[in-house]
Amino acid sequence: MRIAVTGSTGLIGSALTRSLHAEGHEVLRLVRRPAAAADEVAWDPRGGHVDTAGLLGCEAVVHLAGAGVGDHRWTRKYKRELRDSRVLGTRTLTRALAGMATPPRVLVAGTAIGYYGDTGSRAVDETAPAGDGFLPGLCQEWEAAARPAEDAGIRTVFARTGLVVARGGGAWGRLFPLFRAGLGGRLGDGRQFWSHIALHDQVAALRFLLDAETLAGPVNLTAPQPATNREVTAAMGRVLRRPTPFAVPAPLLRVALGEFAGDVLGSQRVLPRRLLDAGFRFAFPRVEDAIRSAA
Repeated sequence: MRIAVTGSTGLIGSALTRSLHAEGHEVLRLVRRPAAAADEVAWDPRGGHVDTAGLLGCEAVVHLAGAGVGDHRWTRKYKRELRDSRVLGTRTLTRALAGMATPPRVLVAGTAIGYYGDTGSRAVDETAPAGDGFLPGLCQEWEAAARPAEDAGIRTVFARTGLVVARGGGAWGRLFPLFRAGLGGRLGDGRQFWSHIALHDQVAALRFLLDAETLAGPVNLTAPQPATNREVTAAMGRVLRRPTPFAVPAPLLRVALGEFAGDVLGSQRVLPRRLLDAGFRFAFPRVEDAIRSAA
């Protein structure tokens, strides 16, 4: 297939692009500058422009662009950046796709399990309502911005992604050096659930969604066995063969991270019900399996 990808230089986007290339697919990368190569298409997420001429013949689009949630302290300015990079970018892209004479047949738009808010120990799937707070509100706006694609008849899937277990980037990528140095430990009381997914399974699930003609709307991209932070800490210690004596108290996290600490300490026990029902099989369903795949 001819597939366009936004966010192609990020952790997930770069892994997805490599996987698609390896299978012989043609990948077009949307870039926020003038296109400089045959596989690039220019777009301006905030300015509302996409070079749709470069997208002719695309059968699918995977939209992964957006500022990193954990990259900076959540100041008012950065919260605006988080929102605009997602909502404006999604609106720009989907309006452009909807206006094409022959639009792609499927759009897989990456969103987040932040949609559900803090679920405590309660397991939730795609039927659960949105939670309360900044991230749930952001996720609702983010998904609503894709309405032009849905209205144009493009099969639109919202890939609500959990914590991606990878060594080379993302939130988990920051954990590996700490644990390798023997400085790893639980965060807060460690009872909060972390709904994770191995990078390998994340890429495989995105590719599954491109072909799963019956799936549209929200689909959780999380492993079927969410783990608590205590369990994650123990698994990291076993895999890396390092002690995990340190614990970061909740008050210290709140001082260090500000409002984002609420999401680090919050609990999300999210299940991938629709993926499993559609026949997807995880290569690394347990958190220790996922960590070993990344280590």
